[in-house]
Amino acid sequence: MAKLFLIVQARMTSTRLPKKVMLPLCGTTVLEVFLKRVKSFKNNIIIATTNDGSEEDIVNTAKSFGVKYYRGDTNNVLSRYYESAVKYQANDEDIIVRCTSDCPLLDEKILEECIDSFKTLDIDYLTCGFEGGFPRGMDVEVFRFKLLKDAYLNAKSDYEKEHVTPYIHTTKKDEFKILEYKNKYDHSKYRLTLDEQEDYILIKEIYKRFDNRLDFSYDELISLLEKEPELLKINEKIKQK
Repeated sequence: MAKLFLIVQARMTSTRLPKKVMLPLCGTTVLEVFLKRVKSFKNNIIIATTNDGSEEDIVNTAKSFGVKYYRGDTNNVLSRYYESAVKYQANDEDIIVRCTSDCPLLDEKILEECIDSFKTLDIDYLTCGFEGGFPRGMDVEVFRFKLLKDAYLNAKSDYEKEHVTPYIHTTKKDEFKILEYKNKYDHSKYRLTLDEQEDYILIKEIYKRFDNRLDFSYDELISLLEKEPELLKINEKIKQK
């Protein structure tokens, strides 16, 4: 049976919002909130962090939370993913799930649905995100380790190496069966990822509305944003990198 590896990239050297995964949130940190939001996958998680000397707080969080971790190249995130999977003995048919730690509103149910769809359908790569009608911040990618290995061995550009999957879904898209996981409704106007200070303010305000509890659902989140659209003005001027 194929094993599942939920690999979460996390670093302290973000240029727009340094140390963002360690910012305070709900009495803990952004990274811990993310991990608690997907706690059902605790045994599958690998935090893929950097080896540049800035990562100790991330490693300590991984240890305290009881999840695996790997230190790799700061800029070549593709190699970090591949080496993380290799360290924990991934095989060609094992399933890799890519998430990012700057998405502390990710709903575990969406994650489960993406993985179940990938297992059920005859596809090579599944992506869930903005183009499928989800907000930025609900991003999930699912693929086999053999595709990750192919990308690691053959990706050439810095862009492919920094962003992990462009080799799969862009450079070699005609060779793979690719599925865009679709939302029932178009919520792509919502920006719920953490890149800038305004994003951080919005995320904190959202958690305040839920009394800092971590178990609210995606549907509850969307309901809040529909009832209080003024929240979206907080980060509406941020342009996606």
